[in-house]
Amino acid sequence: MADNKLAHHFEVYSQWRKALVDTICDYRSWLNEQELNDAQVDQRIQQLLDRLREDKLNVAFVAEFSRGKSELINAIFFAGYGTRLLPSSAGRTTMCPTELLYDKSKPTSIMMLPIETRLSDATTSEYKRYPDEWKTVTFDVDSNESMVSAFKEVSSTKAVSLEEAEKYGLYDPNSADDALNINKDGTIDVPCWRYAMINFPHPLLEQGLVILDTPGLNAIGTEPELTLNMLPNAHAVLFILAADTGVTKSEIDVWRQYISGTRWKQKGRIAVLNKIDGLWDELKDEEEIQKELAKQVKTSAELLGLEPSHIYPVSAQKGLLAKVNSDETLLAKSRVLELEKALSNELIPAKKEIVRDNTQNEIEDLIANSHVILDARFSGVNDQLLELRGLRGKNEDVVEHMMNKVKVDKENFEQGLQRFQALRSIFSQHTNRLFTLLGMESLKVHVHSTRQTMVDASFTKTIRHAMDNFFSELKTRLISSDVQIDEIKQMMDVMYEKFSKEHGLRKSEPPAFTTLRYQKELSKLERAYKEQFNTAFNMIAHEKMTLTSKFFETLASRVIHVFEVANRDIENWLKAVIAPMESQVREHQLQLRRRLESIKRIYKATDTLEDRIAELEAIERSIQAQLDDLNVLRMHMRNALAFQSEQEDTAFAA
Repeated sequence: MADNKLAHHFEVYSQWRKALVDTICDYRSWLNEQELNDAQVDQRIQQLLDRLREDKLNVAFVAEFSRGKSELINAIFFAGYGTRLLPSSAGRTTMCPTELLYDKSKPTSIMMLPIETRLSDATTSEYKRYPDEWKTVTFDVDSNESMVSAFKEVSSTKAVSLEEAEKYGLYDPNSADDALNINKDGTIDVPCWRYAMINFPHPLLEQGLVILDTPGLNAIGTEPELTLNMLPNAHAVLFILAADTGVTKSEIDVWRQYISGTRWKQKGRIAVLNKIDGLWDELKDEEEIQKELAKQVKTSAELLGLEPSHIYPVSAQKGLLAKVNSDETLLAKSRVLELEKALSNELIPAKKEIVRDNTQNEIEDLIANSHVILDARFSGVNDQLLELRGLRGKNEDVVEHMMNKVKVDKENFEQGLQRFQALRSIFSQHTNRLFTLLGMESLKVHVHSTRQTMVDASFTKTIRHAMDNFFSELKTRLISSDVQIDEIKQMMDVMYEKFSKEHGLRKSEPPAFTTLRYQKELSKLERAYKEQFNTAFNMIAHEKMTLTSKFFETLASRVIHVFEVANRDIENWLKAVIAPMESQVREHQLQLRRRLESIKRIYKATDTLEDRIAELEAIERSIQAQLDDLNVLRMHMRNALAFQSEQEDTAFAA
């Protein structure tokens, strides 16, 4: 049977990530052995390791009902179980957004959030912090029947009154389509669950893959968290169309507004034309069938604004059947493997590039800091050796003179330390001002006041004005933060220059930093708000409470997340700015004490000059060996970061 290229490449990616973690752990162990580690460095390394170990690859599947979305997930990821795990049949099977992942700290189970939680203002992300709010159903991974039965629970519905459905945001009295779904007794069926998480030990999920299976396109509008959080942050989005229906108007609208990259990144956005087996007409020859398929692809590409090569025609049902029955011919005809290869080409290299760049920048900075410390130690030992070798054949007065000179150097440096402490005080003041601008408490107060203004508003104009002010205030805070960041960098530039000239410390260049990244994230969220709600028509079309309690809560949750990331990144930057100087100051102070102690011991005849020189020469050789080790570690780290590219080339060639 043909290999699953996506599974194979993802396994290679996971092995690369694990090798990178092992190499970083080796670096940390070496730092500890050489007594080069400290609490600050160790914390930075641990944060880097945590990010790598918790790294996820998110793939979202989006489609209208009956497009074969769940069947495609079965064909790509679960065919190895020899059965259809996710429910897939005519009509509507996925009733709520369903996340498939694996967390080894939790039991194999399905956690489902009751639909009643839609009456609260909390987002699903917030509810994830409270497991007691979810219903949990366990299943046996060794029993296909147990798994299939448990997975069907996600599709459960219940009949509720129209008033209740309207409160949930799942019924619009002005919608003709919703009117068709009303039962004879005046009730309407709604999903039992708002969101589901399936914790499942599938090999790909164990390696960090997360699959998001969304319900029909109407859920895109009723659950804003999908549009503002999950879809934009997915590394790949598969938009599934059906060959037997073509591209509908609602599909064009959703593609353009939420998926194609008008607001978000465009990489990893793939359109899939499913159910091509409906074109396999035995009364037509193969050439006619391929012409009709090419026409469908061309039409779909024109409507979605894509190149025809970016539309992937498949038959998910036949692909699943072929994999289950090991039918190579049918599998090739289903073209599922072509989609898997395209997904591999789009998804894994892009994800690898992000992880590699983030890791490389952090590791290079840490290794550079280690090099600075070792260079300072090497320089200090060299200075001591020069002094002691210069004392050969000298009388006691010369030794005493040298001792007094080192004493003066030490006193001058300790006076410089007072200036350094004053610098630390000013640095803390600037830091406090910076975190006041980006403070989470003041942000939450701002969110609360904006929400209250919108709830109390009687007119659309007031709501729009409140939202405009909300984003304007946030942008002002970030721009003001840049001013503070620039002042801190300039101050540190001056201090590095001063210490370099006065005490011979190595001049370092404080790393640059800007809040532009977070400003861009806010701009994306602001565009999302304006596209959906900043026109009078949309304000009328959406009930005011839906805007304030659902859309705004999700929007605010995303803004808070952006500021949390900004706070964390700025905190790491501040450490990177001050840490090299702190390390050099400590090392220089230690070297001066050692120099003075060495000369004192020789002056008092507690040590012979030659013994002390021999001892320092041994230390010099040891530090040189450490520098060599560090260069080897740096080479290993670079090789580990570049390793996957070679592996990928080999995998694709195979």
